[in-house]
Amino acid sequence: MFCGLSAFPLTPVNETGINEKAFVTLIQRLVAAGVDSIGALGSTGNYAYLNREERLRVLRLAVHSSEGIPVMTSISAIRTSEVLRLAEDAQRAGASAVLLAPVSYQALTNEEVYSLYEQVTSSLSIPLCVYDNPGTTHFHFSDELHGRIAELSNVRSIKIPGVPSDPEAAKARIRKLRTAIPPHVTIGVSGDSSAVTGLDAGCEVWYSVLGGLFPRACQKMTRLAQSGFAEEAKQLSALLEPIWTLFHLYGSLRVVSAAEIIGLISSPSLPLPLQPLNQSAREHLKFILKDLQSTETFCRPFG
Repeated sequence: MFCGLSAFPLTPVNETGINEKAFVTLIQRLVAAGVDSIGALGSTGNYAYLNREERLRVLRLAVHSSEGIPVMTSISAIRTSEVLRLAEDAQRAGASAVLLAPVSYQALTNEEVYSLYEQVTSSLSIPLCVYDNPGTTHFHFSDELHGRIAELSNVRSIKIPGVPSDPEAAKARIRKLRTAIPPHVTIGVSGDSSAVTGLDAGCEVWYSVLGGLFPRACQKMTRLAQSGFAEEAKQLSALLEPIWTLFHLYGSLRVVSAAEIIGLISSPSLPLPLQPLNQSAREHLKFILKDLQSTETFCRPFG
């Protein structure tokens, strides 16, 4: 399942609870687009703002609505004991894989991070994806540490941050990481603005925020890039530059949470203390999303 487009939908949630109907609608869009996998409860899925029971409920909705498309879910938490409980929930709920970032209040050492993955993988019966997300965790993986963790049982993919914008530098980055990890572990790029560059550089999967909202357009970009049509994929990515800019300015979560502009969810859809985009940004986003919605309508699977 660790190949192609892995789409990470928003979990619409506010102080009154989770909007389950809207969440299922987003999952159904992913199913209709034929994404390769679904990443429930990633950072875009607001996992850090949900308790264990809420996370389990969202995961069950995702699995039930996925129509057989593999569902990966985050099990990240501050304490290892809670991570282990979330891993047990994920396996019982029918998740196909789990995603784990080394989140912590205190700064973690390399050995503490390795121990986390060692303990978790020792009791897993499903694959694990390592979530390398220094912007959130403030932990920076070395390639050596990635290599050690990748040797653990059930580790099957690494979700890395965005790659360098220069194509040759991106290829060098992926080659370097590839030499440190076994061949059965895939490398997946996040950071949507650099996704096409990452796929062209040798990443096997795009772990996509925008794919959770506009899966057809992102699926087409993925298929083009992985089928040798990198220039065409880059042209499509370039058309999305306005939304990549908003991602960088405001954070991708706040941008996709404004999907009520095009009628996909209701507002508010973020848990406090998170605030929605300001009015000026929303007006700018309105035109971008409407254009993107039109692009989505006309995008069909490649090949």
